Amino acid sequence: MKTALITGATSGIGKSTAIELAKHNINLILCGRRQDRLDTLQDELSKKVQVHTLCFDVRDKDKVLSMIENLPVEFSTIDILINNAGNAHGLDPIQTGNLDDWDAMIDINVKGLLYVSKAVIPKMITQQSGHIINIGSIAGKEVYPNGNIYCASKHAVDAINKGMRMDLNSYGIRVGAIHPGLVETEFSNVRFKGDDQKADTVYKGFDPLTPEDIADIITFVVTRPYHVNIADLIVFPTAQAGSTIVNKSL
Repeated sequence: MKTALITGATSGIGKSTAIELAKHNINLILCGRRQDRLDTLQDELSKKVQVHTLCFDVRDKDKVLSMIENLPVEFSTIDILINNAGNAHGLDPIQTGNLDDWDAMIDINVKGLLYVSKAVIPKMITQQSGHIINIGSIAGKEVYPNGNIYCASKHAVDAINKGMRMDLNSYGIRVGAIHPGLVETEFSNVRFKGDDQKADTVYKGFDPLTPEDIADIITFVVTRPYHVNIADLIVFPTAQAGSTIVNKSL
């Protein structure tokens, strides 16, 4: 059986992906900041596959490296890495942007992804195999008003994904990215700092993507024959044609 490590596994796309991969008999290393949620998910999914949890914030470089380095023997071979942890903080023009928000987005979306990858990649090089899925965003392909630093962080993910695929090519490691458009998760609640009413308006008037939609796509990607690498994939809800074009009559 294969083993997948998923960051941001306590909610949204990460949680849905864990549930879907368990259906395909893939053992799981679930990473997140909320141990209670990790425990609940472990209890649910351990009926189907082996599950190990790691409670850390991807911004904590030392903890990330130490905990992944010291995994139990039965979880030490990581076949799939899903770099899913990410966030948006605020939606302000650059001239009034909050510095703490900028730090959070760059530290989690870019540096956190790099820390986890740095911990896992040597294991894959030793194995001469592996599959890395980086969860990006349409914000990594387009820039929209007031998206400035969030878009910059997701453009970085796009570039890292391309560079990672080149650098790891000689080791037989597959690397690809999935860039969703509007997905209804806790994303907007975090962006608007707990303002549920404001967050809800983002998804009103059309059918957004669901975390299960993206989990289904991730599962398809990682279950392709090994000679197939889906390198870059953009997925929108039908109502969306670009980062700022949404048909709210659908």
